[in-house]
Amino acid sequence: MFQFIHAADVHLDSPLIGLEQYEGAPVEEIRGASRRALGRLVELAIDREVAFVVIAGDLYDGDWKDHNTGLFFVGQAARLREAGIPLFVISGNHDAESAMTKSLRLPKNPNGSNMMLSHRKVETVRLDEFGVAIHGRGFDQPKLTDNVTEQYPAATPGLFNLGLLHTSLDSESEDQHARYAPCRLADLESKQYDYWALGHIHQRTDACRGANAYYSGNLQGRHIRETGAKGCHLVTVDSGGKADVRFEPLDVMRWEHVQLDATDAEDGEALLDRFAEQLARLDQRHGGMPLAMRVTVSGRCRLHEQLASQPAHWRREVQAQALSASGGRVWIEKVRFRTSPDVSLADMLQADGPIAEVAKYFDELRQDDERLLGLAGELDDLMRKLPDELRMGQEAIDWTRPANVRDLLAEVEPLLLGRLLDQESGS
Repeated sequence: MFQFIHAADVHLDSPLIGLEQYEGAPVEEIRGASRRALGRLVELAIDREVAFVVIAGDLYDGDWKDHNTGLFFVGQAARLREAGIPLFVISGNHDAESAMTKSLRLPKNPNGSNMMLSHRKVETVRLDEFGVAIHGRGFDQPKLTDNVTEQYPAATPGLFNLGLLHTSLDSESEDQHARYAPCRLADLESKQYDYWALGHIHQRTDACRGANAYYSGNLQGRHIRETGAKGCHLVTVDSGGKADVRFEPLDVMRWEHVQLDATDAEDGEALLDRFAEQLARLDQRHGGMPLAMRVTVSGRCRLHEQLASQPAHWRREVQAQALSASGGRVWIEKVRFRTSPDVSLADMLQADGPIAEVAKYFDELRQDDERLLGLAGELDDLMRKLPDELRMGQEAIDWTRPANVRDLLAEVEPLLLGRLLDQESGS
């Protein structure tokens, strides 16, 4: 019996997007999150005396210029070597953009083998002490649509065969990740390996169990689209070659998206009390870990006009409540208000007059993708005038997807209808 660690997508020194400009956030702690997560990986490997560690691509985060990033990794790799633990790494699409991947020399493994596997062809490394054959290759191209699984050899008889690959499976969601070295589940199954250690998709999954294929996800969440616990797989292989996979969290700061229901809230104090209750539950669930949080306030309520007319004030109230209730362990990345007036949409649709017409127009738009895209096309000139952070990056508004336009309408509709209702009642 032996154990090994499967990790991927370290993205060393990648910034945690959306927090560094937040007043009061621990900037240095945020910047060092990926380093500390990697350090915890090394500590886990040493504490458990694992047979080896594999990292399935994207060690670095693109063409990062600071060589201290690479030197930090060399230091962590040296810790594993001193503990007698071999490390095997393949380069992923982000590593292919990195000068450090090509120029920085890594230490040798305890048995003299290279830590970084070739990007030119599939290598097979045997660890006879444990009866293991590791098959893997890295990449030197940031974009690749070729299926490389045919280059992998058939399983070596009598050994525990591990495949190391940075890929987007056709069965996996690719909303956040571009297709890279794509393959099918059947391609992996055909090799009859005992374990496929996959990288590229940041969401941990063992949905590919039929092929013994697993994504461990990334070590540290970097933005609001990477919520929940992040870490590695600690794999125990029994005497019969059967692998038992267990997730081990390694992140040092966690992302959460909180849905705060304002329905029937009588006043702002009641809303903030609800938020404090949710914070207490999250704090318990995550064991007091620092949290980066996005809050979406929704629901029909009397507070709607206050929230809609003074969003900056209520954002500050939510931020203050988060800091106060958590003892400074929670930072708010963004607060979104999607409340609606204390009048149902059904009532508006059945009514007569201009407000009903506007409500009906929004309702029709929501159900017609073609009209949604047409509306987006009419806003092209406005899009070109938006600041860069709204046109590019993780928070960019993609007008080519009806779902994104529909989400934007969900924010605009209650604001507009609320203003119209107030004007009507005041006339």
